[in-house]
Amino acid sequence: MNILFVCTGNTCRSAMAAVLMNKIAMENNLDIRIDSAGIFADEGQRASENAVLAAAQMGADLSGHTAKQITMELINASDIILTMTKAHKQMLSGAAKDKVYTLTEYAHKDGDITDPYGGDLDEYRECARQIYDALLQIKERIAGNKS
Repeated sequence: MNILFVCTGNTCRSAMAAVLMNKIAMENNLDIRIDSAGIFADEGQRASENAVLAAAQMGADLSGHTAKQITMELINASDIILTMTKAHKQMLSGAAKDKVYTLTEYAHKDGDITDPYGGDLDEYRECARQIYDALLQIKERIAGNKS
């Protein structure tokens, strides 16, 4: 299964979601391929410092991440596209059709993942925790334990 995480700039939320999901997948022997991209990404931009720190505190390495723009190639290669907000989902719904969901929607939760961009480390930690909690639900769904 190929999962693509999408946010605005691919320097915070989708990047953290990808490395945290990768950590969960490795710990649970899930056969998935994970990628991330941004709708308005500045290609090659590094992950924000606080995103790197928040991910590291959760045992995931984001230090080598560079942002990339979403493309039709990434969309077509993905089985599931998980966006951080309803607005991101709406922007991709025409191209991605029936395989785009918000992260919280796919995890059977409500709301959007709050954008920590420009915030302090505590805001990034809270965002990472929000993402991680949703990812744990997704792990169960992917593993076939929940639908």
